[in-house]
Amino acid sequence: MSQIKEPAEVEIKVGLSIKDVITALRGLNDEDREFFIENLLAATSPEYLESIRQARKDYKEGKTVPFKEALKG
Repeated sequence: MSQIKEPAEVEIKVGLSIKDVITALRGLNDEDREFFIENLLAATSPEYLESIRQARKDYKEGKTVPFKEALKG
């Protein structure tokens, strides 16, 4: 009898080594690399997504300050 694996236990082979991934990331411009990393975080971290939701909620509720104001001492 076969066991059904949880999604987190399933490994998908894509034929890329970590070296391939690093080389590809280095080939991206700064904006594309940041976009990729943010998407990777979003896909793997519920906490990261929740922090984005909370930040957007705070912004809509006026609970934020402008960047320049935050830097004033």
